[in-house]
Amino acid sequence: MTHQTPIDALREVMPLSAAANEDGVLRIGGCDVRELAREFGTPLYIYDEHTIRQTCREYLRDFQSQMPGARAHYASKAWLSPALVEILVEEGFGLDVVSAGELHVALAGGMEAEQIGFHGNGKTPAELAYALDSGVGRIIVDNDDELALLDDLTRSRATEQQVMLRITPGVDAQTHEKTTTGLRDSKFGFPLPSGQAESALVRALEAPFLDVTGFHIHLGSPLFNIEPYADGIATIGEFAAQMKQRHGYEWREFSPGGGMALSYTADRTAPASERYAARIADAIHTACDTHGLPMPDVHIEPGRSVVGRAGVALYSVVSRKHIPETRAYVTVDGGMADNIRPAMYESKYEAAAAEQMHTIPSLTVTVAGKFCESGDVLVRDALLPSLQLGELIAIPASGAYQIAMESNYNLALRPAIVMVQDGDARLVRRRQTLDDLLHLEL
Repeated sequence: MTHQTPIDALREVMPLSAAANEDGVLRIGGCDVRELAREFGTPLYIYDEHTIRQTCREYLRDFQSQMPGARAHYASKAWLSPALVEILVEEGFGLDVVSAGELHVALAGGMEAEQIGFHGNGKTPAELAYALDSGVGRIIVDNDDELALLDDLTRSRATEQQVMLRITPGVDAQTHEKTTTGLRDSKFGFPLPSGQAESALVRALEAPFLDVTGFHIHLGSPLFNIEPYADGIATIGEFAAQMKQRHGYEWREFSPGGGMALSYTADRTAPASERYAARIADAIHTACDTHGLPMPDVHIEPGRSVVGRAGVALYSVVSRKHIPETRAYVTVDGGMADNIRPAMYESKYEAAAAEQMHTIPSLTVTVAGKFCESGDVLVRDALLPSLQLGELIAIPASGAYQIAMESNYNLALRPAIVMVQDGDARLVRRRQTLDDLLHLEL
């Protein structure tokens, strides 16, 4: 990176439309980030609409070329807003939700209820009732208590609901321990080796108003290694064959989940969607051929990889500190309230001086947040040029879980969000105000 300008070195983690003008100022979607900062302030989250749309199209193209009719449901826990839902609808995506709040926003954004799947290991009675009232297409049943509750709710309404069973296949996804979900010791899903998955299927088939369409697995995220998908699919294929033999049940649908990776740093490239598609499709076809199963309708659930690259977090430098023979700090006006991931997962990011994109960086500094925690560090040992107070720092690959996991820690104001395309910037969420912090207080 020391021999490349930031605009070249960070090309693979920046939005597709990222460029620099002749003065070295970062441009996204044809918009000058300096002008965006002047108009909307910082911290500011900037989303490139072109990158979102292009990523959606690539997923559908690559998976449908391998499995005609394959569908894609965006995993909305990565980031959700009505503005994003509108784009997803136009691009032919469905949606996965894990709460009544996500369902409410999805419907408000124009997503048809039939195209929504309701996930989660702790759905409350009120949430399940809301899902049934809304007419969601699928409820992905996660555990015995939920199955019993859903059976009661549908009986009392005499309303049929299509469901999928989430199965825990006992496969190591080889990712962070806090984001792996396919192991036997997981809070998610019906464990397969213990026989609980089979007993859940039997009970679900006996429920008069539940239509079991198939099985769902999710191994974790982000999965840079594609092979765990093949392992999980082989396991679930064998289970499906056993259920056909023992109970006469034949799957109609299957989801291998999501977890597709995102390139957060320039030195670690995520697999292209066509690689995921080819491996997943091959594994499903192999399982069906091996066990004499019909080819199910398949849907995938990408989340972070759809929006992550599209988003850039923009901050202003508020202080600098040099500790001789120790470290140089640059503190910005955001931090762990808008991006908890470095503190929570030790996640790595790149940083760039957004007004010096043609300058080869020469200094090693730590980009720190403003919050009252020593762990509030956004990028440790970043290569940056000399920075002045008020200068802008951009952190790419910030479109996924940053905003989704944000908080009002230290009673910080939540940042504004803009969507950019073809030189136009559209404010899709205003910045919080001080008065907003009091609106729920009595």
